[in-house]
Amino acid sequence: MLTHVNVLTGKIIGAAIEVHRHLGPGLLESAYHACLARELEMEGVPFKSKWPLPLDYKGVKVKKAYEMDLLVADRVVVEVKSLAAIAPIHEAQLLTYMRLGGLK
Repeated sequence: MLTHVNVLTGKIIGAAIEVHRHLGPGLLESAYHACLARELEMEGVPFKSKWPLPLDYKGVKVKKAYEMDLLVADRVVVEVKSLAAIAPIHEAQLLTYMRLGGLK
């Protein structure tokens, strides 16, 4: 299993580049998500797709308040975006997923 985060993120970035090289720009996030999942699978990189993140609000558990696009090796959150640029709200979304999931 991949344990070193730099090796793991290198594999994720390589897979994402391969997907983009093959598909190019302009598709829906769902297409890139499915292809990235396939690429990671072919590389033997463990991941969970559309992984639910529960939320505890004042004693009430909301079972599927959020979902991460990909949780790779239980360590790295991958949020697939098909945008011209990443906005601050996208960074906030990722940080929230990491906080709720107890991830660094």
